[in-house]
Amino acid sequence: MTTYHQPVDAAEVPRFAGHATFMRLPAVASAEGLDIALVGIPWDGGTTNRAGARHGPREVRNQSSLMRRAHHVSGVAPFAVANVADVGDLPVNPIDLGDALARIETAMAGIVAAGALPLSVGGDHLVTLPVLRAVAKDGPVGLIHFDAHSDTNDTYFGGNPYTHGTPFRRAIEEGLLDPGRVIQIGIRGSVYDPGEHDWARAQGIRIVYMEEFVRRGAAEVMAEARAIVGDGATYVTFDVDAIDPSMAPGTGTPEIGGLTTRESQEMVRLLGGVNIVGADVVEVAPPFDVGGMTALVGATMMFELLCVMADMIDRRRRA
Repeated sequence: MTTYHQPVDAAEVPRFAGHATFMRLPAVASAEGLDIALVGIPWDGGTTNRAGARHGPREVRNQSSLMRRAHHVSGVAPFAVANVADVGDLPVNPIDLGDALARIETAMAGIVAAGALPLSVGGDHLVTLPVLRAVAKDGPVGLIHFDAHSDTNDTYFGGNPYTHGTPFRRAIEEGLLDPGRVIQIGIRGSVYDPGEHDWARAQGIRIVYMEEFVRRGAAEVMAEARAIVGDGATYVTFDVDAIDPSMAPGTGTPEIGGLTTRESQEMVRLLGGVNIVGADVVEVAPPFDVGGMTALVGATMMFELLCVMADMIDRRRRA
């Protein structure tokens, strides 16, 4: 019988004791032998206003001690069907953006080469770009993107192409994403220009503004999302500012009128059947948090993604 890594039992060791790791799983030095590698990316060098997401992975680890062994709705017990562990934080450079992106890409490529699916916590949303460079090395992937912002702007501050507002434009330009298999959900808020999203739409990106989501509901929107990405390799990225700041205040660019935590959980649970090749939760900024609630949101969404990914792996093994 195969034995997988297991979390520390909270009935034996209190949640506030011991080493802080994602889901209280073992900390390992390599992704070799893992099905899913939980990884932190403590970097926010792409932030344009409120920095602090560099501290996200550490606080999400703390709050993830509240996650238990099984999902109460789906019944998925991820640690029973997949080998999962915390592989630590990727190397970063807080004072050199280009070097940081290169370090993240190289380290993530090692995880992918080991055969593990990465599930990471950032960090600002620019960290998704080097992750995609590693995940999409063999060809473009689809994207299911939960966010208040499209993140397809071109440049900031006199021509800088790399900020947390530009990663998906760069990813399309680099051939990492198939724009016809990209859907963005929860987009809202004021924009710099009335045509700000014209480029994204012209590439074929499907943008579901928050107002449309409210009219249609989670089930219908996620049915469309699954149809858009189809059976092909797909990355899932969840920016916590997709959620209303009343429920997730600790983030760099909050926008009122967002998703509820319950709606967000429902949508991630509806990812079943998607060919997920990696996922992330980004933009948890503890310096702006209240009582750890945003870090708890990040940990919970990470667990929701983990359950979907573990179930996908289990179904493939049993097929």
